[in-house]
Parts: sequence; C-alpha cells; structure tokens
Amino acid sequence: DLKDILANHSRVLQIIRDDLDEMVNRFGDERRTEIADSYVDMEDEDLIPREDIIITLTESGYIKRQPVDTYHAQNRGGRGIKSVTLNEEDSVDTMVAMTTHNHILLFTNKGRVYRLKGYNIPNASRTAKGLPIVNIIELLPDEKVQTLLPIPEDKDGVESLLFVTKSGLAKRTPVSEFDNINKNGKIAITLREGDELRYVKATRGDDEVIIAGDNGKAVRFDEKEIRMMGRTASGVQGFNTDGGTVIGVALSHEGDTVLVVSENGYGKRSQFDDFRLTSRGKKGVRALHITEKTGSLVSLQAVKGDEDALIVSSTGIMIRLRLADIGVYGRNTQGLKLISLNDGAKVTKVTLVNGDEEEVEEIDIVKDGEGMVERLDVESNDEQEMNVFEENLTE
Repeated sequence: DLKDILANHSRVLQIIRDDLDEMVNRFGDERRTEIADSYVDMEDEDLIPREDIIITLTESGYIKRQPVDTYHAQNRGGRGIKSVTLNEEDSVDTMVAMTTHNHILLFTNKGRVYRLKGYNIPNASRTAKGLPIVNIIELLPDEKVQTLLPIPEDKDGVESLLFVTKSGLAKRTPVSEFDNINKNGKIAITLREGDELRYVKATRGDDEVIIAGDNGKAVRFDEKEIRMMGRTASGVQGFNTDGGTVIGVALSHEGDTVLVVSENGYGKRSQFDDFRLTSRGKKGVRALHITEKTGSLVSLQAVKGDEDALIVSSTGIMIRLRLADIGVYGRNTQGLKLISLNDGAKVTKVTLVNGDEEEVEEIDIVKDGEGMVERLDVESNDEQEMNVFEENLTE
C-alpha cells in the first residue's frame, strides 16, 4: 500500500486533504488572536526582566552585576564566601544594590559623572571578575569610577545630590541637572588640587547628614547648612577630617541607626540621635572606639535594621549578615567581630541589601568521646554541598 501511495501522486494529494480536514475538525474554532495593522510601542528593555541585583566594581576597574540572592545570610563572625576572583594586586572597591531598570550614576574621582541602566552592566557569575569598565564608558587615562549611585525610576522624592570629597568638602546640586548625560560624561563637581570625590548621596531636602572619617570621628548637621550649588561648584567644608580622609556619609531618612565597620572586621550599630546635632565643618564626636585590634574605620551607613549587610574583604571574600543580629551599642564602644579575616586581609566595602528571609539550618555536632555538644549555624541550598559539609564534620 505504501509503494502504491508513492507511485500515485493523486493518492498523496488525497491523504493531504484528509489530514487537513481532520485538523479543521479538531482545531477549527474561532480565531483567538487579533491580526491588526497597528504599531506596537515596545523597546528592547521591555523584554528585560526586573530583578534586584548587586553591582560590584573592583579597584582595578572590573565591573559586573549579579542577582542579589547569590549571597545568603550567615552568622556574625563567619568567614563568608568568594564574591569575585581577583588578581593579586586587585580588591573589591565599590558595591551597590539596585534593580535592572534603575538608572545608575557613575561618579569618578575626577568629579565627572556617567549614566547607565542597571541591565547595561554585564551579568557575570559569583566568582568572575567582570568586564573592564573602560569597555562600557569612556574614561580618561588617570580617571577611575569612585562612587555608584542608583536612582529610582520615579526618583522617589529625591531633591538633590549631596557630594562629599576625600578632604571633607561638601555641596548639594539639584538632581535634575543629571537627567541628560551623554556617553562622554559630564562635570559633576570641580575639585581642588589634591582632592577627589568620594561619596554622592540622594537627599530629600529635609535630611540630617552624618559624615565620618577614618579616625573614628563623625559630625552631624542639617543638609540645609549646605546651599544648592551648580555642577561646577567646589562646595564648602562639611567635615574637618583632622588630617584623615572621609570614609562614610549617612542620611537621616535612610534609617534611625548607624552601622559602622572597621578594617579588621569589627562593627556595631548606634542610634542616629546619639550623634550630637551641630553645624557643618566640625571635627565631630567618636563613632567607634578605634584601637589596634579594630583598625581604622572603613564604613559608616544609616540603616533601618531589617536589611542585610554585605561585607567585602580586600581578598574578595564576602559575608552577608542580618543587621538584626548586630546589637545597638553606644558611640564609644568598639563593637563586635562581624567577619573573620585571613592574615593581611582588610574590610574594604560594606553595602546594604534587602533582608534575606530564608531560615538558617541548625546542626548539632557531638564532639567524639567527650559528650560535648557544639551548635553551629549552617546554610546551603545545595544538597551535595551539605553532604560534603556533614562528612567533614564527621571526620
């Protein structure tokens, strides 16, 4: 019969007709899609999913983005996990949390600014270095990106940008002056000789500001003490660094407690109101009791307490901590050990992300022959990884 079909073209056509009739009988209902001669307003970015991401920038200029859930919360004092594979001379320099559809402003040490969408930053694995940032924006030979500032799509009440330099100079500029920035960048602040831009914060017009230095001191004042200035202005004295450098800026709307972290991994939270309200340009009061054990202050940020902190070391190790697990202490204390560092490693950056709601799995470990029980908190979504961990505990 099959040979007869192949020999008679009329039979082939009839089989095709029968198959089509069967298709009509099975699926021949009314059209479900509309065919219209109209223009659909769709951009490429409409096809890009909205997700929370972490942008990481290294000292030598490698940048990448990752989903924020790449890192899960651990317990205070843990050793963390590898966040990026670094060259021997490189270190993690800047980290921010945002979404793929937020604009991000990239401010350089020379006072210039560039503007990108979150999805313009290349995606990379947790341990990958990323892409050299000079492949994304055009930088001068001696220029490096110093500060990353995400801007919400609706600007969320942002009135101005507060600029703070390494030497403590500060100024405010209307955020509207940064709406249109071409690929060659734009001047954001004119710097004095030997100074460089360190921090840029989005303010709402009624914020109080805390500026801190590496000597452990911090000053608190009303943002209105710094008048609005144009992009090319240099600013006024916001904090007297007393020969040191600025290491952190906090705004009152960001939270009612202040997280401080030292280079040797010690940190704490203190009440925002513990810092006496004064005027700009002062030396400030103690934010952390600096000792040889704690090392210099490297980060100060205002927090609400329900966030997680990502703490990054100079060797690329990162730990994610729940701020709820970090106690609130007075300004004059040295705090608690937040991360255990290998010899020579220092904390370089601390960034905040939304809290991780996943529970930490608890495992009881019985010490052989002594009947002693030690409780460790362990977390992993990888069953094989947990099995290896448990085998190591048994050994």
